[in-house]
Amino acid sequence: MSTLRRLEEVAPGVFVATSRRAVTTTTVVIDGGNALLVDPCWTPTELDALAGDLIALGLRVTTGFSTHSHHDHMLWHPNFGDAPRWTSPRALEFAHQYHEELVEGLGDDWPSELADVFDGLVALDDEIIPSAFGDTGSSEPIRLLTHNGHSPGHTALWLEERGVFVAGDMLSDVELPLPFSPDDLPSYLEALDVLAPCVLAASLLIPGHGHVTGDPATRLDADRRYLDDVITRLDSPDPRRANRDMEESHQRTVQLAREMR
Repeated sequence: MSTLRRLEEVAPGVFVATSRRAVTTTTVVIDGGNALLVDPCWTPTELDALAGDLIALGLRVTTGFSTHSHHDHMLWHPNFGDAPRWTSPRALEFAHQYHEELVEGLGDDWPSELADVFDGLVALDDEIIPSAFGDTGSSEPIRLLTHNGHSPGHTALWLEERGVFVAGDMLSDVELPLPFSPDDLPSYLEALDVLAPCVLAASLLIPGHGHVTGDPATRLDADRRYLDDVITRLDSPDPRRANRDMEESHQRTVQLAREMR
């Protein structure tokens, strides 16, 4: 059975839980007894455990945020409460357009009471999450950087006061860059440029899949080097190719690079 590793504090007031499925991360940012919950994942059992952990810590979820419209990043659980759940307008549009496929991606054994998890999301067309910690929390600005790398309306979160960058499905140490849906290498390259100033200013980076790093610049350099290799040489020695499903993804990116020529 897939189990969620207990919440680990990776920076003051910033906790990460890691699923054993695809090394998927959940990020919890706290202010007093209030919590911003980013991309809660993955299995029903893990969501149950995460909700229990938050309750045991005396935390109230005041805001939820989904970085992008893939089924493993738009999940929710009734015990998280009825806090507003945000995502970008393009991500929400994509979720509505492909709702049936997203539900299918959850698997045949997904509980029916959790099957409508995408329906509670609301579009946020802003550069800052409003009142991330509720009316009783701080007014700490949490900046949103929205782009179209990896998926339409993909959004990263920049916690400048804490020096923490929450990258979504970018800048991973276990996944190659995945410029799919739409299959668009130029948009992915543009996305890395959008993220770069905040990544280089960050002291900690949390990827959507993989491990937290205190060297964000190296992750950015690795993704840029990989894409440059593929575009110029149609090949790359990137060690992430050896990870599960990544060789197939690499070949797909190589095909996109051929089509660019």
